[in-house]
Amino acid sequence: MSDGGGSRVDARALEAEARRVLGKFPLVKPSISAGGVAAALVSASGRVYTGINLDLACGIGTCAEHSAIAEMLKARETVVRAIIAIDDEGILAPCGRCRELLVQVDHRNLDCEVILPGATSARLEELLPRAWLEPLLARR
Repeated sequence: MSDGGGSRVDARALEAEARRVLGKFPLVKPSISAGGVAAALVSASGRVYTGINLDLACGIGTCAEHSAIAEMLKARETVVRAIIAIDDEGILAPCGRCRELLVQVDHRNLDCEVILPGATSARLEELLPRAWLEPLLARR
């Protein structure tokens, strides 16, 4: 799988990185948990960052992709070459909130390769053809 820059992203290796941190565990009660979804991304520098979800009450949880992106941002990186999210059943497509987050972190992430179920992938731009931030980016 290409990252758009000509180099190859190993989807299986990225999935294995996510699988290392996957594993649901309860927090204050069984219905409030973390780790049921894991994500891994490879940044422009080639570093891999991982994250897990927080499934909390009152809508204050967060996606695994958000956690992985936050880890990347701590290293002052913003460009994502490829990203994957998984649960116990396999690969998951990122939700709309995660797609928008990628664009708002860096508009170059529209070229990010998103690993999808069924051994497929797509550029983020294909999954988010009309990003919320698009009108602001066009004014530059």
